[in-house]
Amino acid sequence: MKAIKKKINRFYDFVLNEHKAQKEGVEEFVPKDMVDLLLQLVDGSDDLEVKLNYDSIKAFTQDLIAGGTDTSATNLEWAMSELIKQPNLIKKATEELDRVIGRERWVEEKDLAQLPYIDAIMKETMRRHPAVVILPPHLAVENSNVAGYDVCKGTLVFVNTWSMGRDPKLWEEPEEFRPERFLGNTGIDLQGQSFELLPFGSGRRMCPGYKLGLRMIRTCLANMLHGFNWKLPGNVKVEDLGMEEAYGLVTTRKFPLVAVMEPRLPAHLY
Repeated sequence: MKAIKKKINRFYDFVLNEHKAQKEGVEEFVPKDMVDLLLQLVDGSDDLEVKLNYDSIKAFTQDLIAGGTDTSATNLEWAMSELIKQPNLIKKATEELDRVIGRERWVEEKDLAQLPYIDAIMKETMRRHPAVVILPPHLAVENSNVAGYDVCKGTLVFVNTWSMGRDPKLWEEPEEFRPERFLGNTGIDLQGQSFELLPFGSGRRMCPGYKLGLRMIRTCLANMLHGFNWKLPGNVKVEDLGMEEAYGLVTTRKFPLVAVMEPRLPAHLY
C-alpha cells in the first residue's frame, strides 16, 4: 500500500506541475478544467472559509478518478451478465427500444425518459450488484438513537448496501433479478431519499457525480441492447454462467464476462 501511495502521489504531482506550467507567463489565463480552477483558488484566494492546498487538489482528483470509471463499467458488466442469463428480459428491453427509438438511429440522452424498462434494469442491477458494497464512512457528531440502537458521538458508521439490497424484509425474493419490481409508481429513486436503495449514498456527502453516472449508464446500456444481439460463446449454457463476485474498492465479477454480440441495426448505422 505504501508503494502504491507513492506511485499515485507522483502521478498527481505530475498533473499539478503540468497545469501550473501551462499558465506560467500567461497574463489572462482562462481555466480549462477543474484542476485549473482549484489551482486558481489555492494560489489567489485568501478569503475562503475552508483553506485549500495542493493536497486538497490531489484528494479531489482522486475522488473523480475513483468514482467515475470502475463503478460505471462494473454496473454495465453486471447488467449484461444478468440479462444474458435471462434472454426474456433482453426481449422486453429491445421491444421497448424498437417501439420508442425504431431501428434507424441510436439511443440519445433525450430518449431516456421514455425508456422505463431500461431504467428498471439499471436500478435492479444496482440493488442486486452494488458496485460499492460499503459506502464511505460517516461520523456521528452527537449521541443518537437509531431504530433502538444507541450511536455514540464519534462513532464511525458504515452502510452496507449489499446487505440492504438483499434484505427479504425490504425486497420480495431478493435473490431474483427482476427489473419489473421497479416499474410503475414505486416511489424509489436513486437520489439518496429511498433508504432501501442507496448506490450513491445519501445526504450532503453522497456521490457528487451521480446524475452524470445515471445518464451515462442508462445511455450505454440502452445502446448496447439496441445495437446488438447478445449471447454466450460456443457451447456455453446460460446456467453455466457464473455470478461469483470479487470484492475490493469496487465489487466486480470474479471472472470477466465473455459474450458474443451481433449487429441488430442497419449496417449504415455502424
